[in-house]
Amino acid sequence: MQAIQQLLDYLKREHLLLATAESCTAGMIVALLAECPSSGECLDAGHVVYSPAAKKRLLGVSQETLDTFNLTSEEIAREMAIGALRDSPANVAIATTGIAGPEAHDGIEPGTVCFAWAFRHAGRLQLFSSTERFLGDRPRVLREASRHALLRVPHWHTQLLAGAG
Repeated sequence: MQAIQQLLDYLKREHLLLATAESCTAGMIVALLAECPSSGECLDAGHVVYSPAAKKRLLGVSQETLDTFNLTSEEIAREMAIGALRDSPANVAIATTGIAGPEAHDGIEPGTVCFAWAFRHAGRLQLFSSTERFLGDRPRVLREASRHALLRVPHWHTQLLAGAG
């Protein structure tokens, strides 16, 4: 909880407002934030989108991207993050999509999660993404992936600012 509170302090200090687009983490990113007092100051919206239809309808993920890439892909996560910012005043979005387990799916190992972080900065949109693998049972994978998604925001924001300077 201390790490999440430190993240919230960072978001406040840097004037960052967050939106999320969660598939495999199913709202756990927002739930982790909600455990801390005054998290609402830093959170605009959280989308939970499991199905491809919901990803298309609510976040604007393109059919072409769905046809070209697996649902567990950085390309899908990136479009989800962009979609989370589309109708939001937020200036940072986190997206997750993956296989929490317990079994592999479409040849992708359980615990594989694709992440994207989108930032609105200086009139531009900047995207970062990664794919990680978390070990353990399904609840542990979801918890660790959600924490990872949140705790990487300062890293990517610092990278963004360093590149702008």
